[in-house]
Amino acid sequence: MNDVAIRTKRLKVGLEIHVELQTRSKMFTRTPNVAHPDFEDAPPNTLVDPVVAALPGTLPVMNRAAVEMSMLVGLALGCDIARFSKWDRKNYYYPDLPKGYQISQYDLPLCHDGEFMIRTDEGDDRRIGIIRAHLEEDTGKLGHDLPGGSTFEGSLVDLNRAGTPLLEIVTHPDFDRAEDVVTFGQELRVLCRFLGVTQGVMQRGHMRFEPNINLEMELEDGRVVKTPIVEVKNLNSFRAVRGAIEHEYDRQEVEWRETGREMGPGAKSTYGWDDEKMVTVLQREKEDAHDYRYFPDPDLVPVVVDDAWLEEVRAQLPELPAARRTRYVDDFGLREKDAVVLVEERGLSELFEASVATLNDGSAVAIAKLLLNQCAKRANESGCGVHQLGISADQIAGVIKLREADELGTQSIDALLALLSGSDDSARELAEREGLLVIVDESQLDAWCDEAIAANEQAAEDVRNGKMAAIGRLVGHVMKSSGGSVDAKSVQAGLRKKLTN
Repeated sequence: MNDVAIRTKRLKVGLEIHVELQTRSKMFTRTPNVAHPDFEDAPPNTLVDPVVAALPGTLPVMNRAAVEMSMLVGLALGCDIARFSKWDRKNYYYPDLPKGYQISQYDLPLCHDGEFMIRTDEGDDRRIGIIRAHLEEDTGKLGHDLPGGSTFEGSLVDLNRAGTPLLEIVTHPDFDRAEDVVTFGQELRVLCRFLGVTQGVMQRGHMRFEPNINLEMELEDGRVVKTPIVEVKNLNSFRAVRGAIEHEYDRQEVEWRETGREMGPGAKSTYGWDDEKMVTVLQREKEDAHDYRYFPDPDLVPVVVDDAWLEEVRAQLPELPAARRTRYVDDFGLREKDAVVLVEERGLSELFEASVATLNDGSAVAIAKLLLNQCAKRANESGCGVHQLGISADQIAGVIKLREADELGTQSIDALLALLSGSDDSARELAEREGLLVIVDESQLDAWCDEAIAANEQAAEDVRNGKMAAIGRLVGHVMKSSGGSVDAKSVQAGLRKKLTN
């Protein structure tokens, strides 16, 4: 038992992130890809052809769209795009790997030497180095549950996922806090979804995180000890990512005190994650690169990227989420949390941008509020994104114009949005046709206010005594009397004038 005092203890984490690309077909065959939304609910073992099943005589053919998606992510991560890269065979046996090897990239990855900036909880910018982003094919999937909820003692093999294009992003061990790892993962997910390369549904395995974790400890005698690296496999939630890192931070010190084992050749190990017990579980000693016996795949030509192809892909690169967030806050005056939500979906961000362009920058806050409140409520009820409601930027701008002119009451916004969904009519045309525009008749409004005060004497007296919460009952009375044809803001102003002067 090693009971020496530890002067400092530093966590070191590097990440491997596997991103399933949502191309329509698989990496080396035209069979449909389960990571594409059109095929995600396919029954087990139905997205299989002779190439996926590794039947003798079959040959792989590279999916160009997957290569371009990978290049797009690489450019967004500030990577250099290799002008020459090749395919390699990574040899190992597992029941969900029909060929007995995985087609991957080893020494010449498609993307390399990049960086990604994150904002820490303290508000500091932190650089995370990207070693590489290489393209490969995914394996199949093993399960142990039968239809109806019963379990199976053996392993059930589903090859639908086998051959799915998989982009593996590898970072430097630049993390020393679990919080920053989670922030990086969340930001990377937003980026990949924004670029349209993946659905990013964690529960479906579209993005899987594998932290490589160890400790660097300075002992009281000045010696520096590094614990063996542990790779925790296939984490598909940020709760699991945080939990695994925090657990290893404690467990590795305990193990070092018990065994004295330090980092060295053959010392790496692979762990799984028990999401119920919130602990890591040893699976096997980790293989080194030479254990996989990598060699160039003889059936595939190298990937050669010329200037024209690289510029064609670069032209598809939009303004990225982090830059948009900053611009929304600095130029439009949006709250940080609203800017964050607006860039989570590219379609929503583009609808916001188009709506602002239709009016002016001064209306950006009102547009964001409309999209993130009433429109988001309708989208949630409809099970779609805000940008999929069938409401155009011109129509959004039209609703804002009516509100700013006090021609549309807040209580009528939901009704107007429902009418606009899928309609080609303008906001004003529909509001006029359906009688949703506010009636601006000062004498009638004055009469309704008097009626409300007379009918709710106690509430009126409370308002006179400074208990402004009571005004809601009076406003409600007026809105009911008017049939919702007046603006609540105007009603409240009229009541305040009568009761507080």
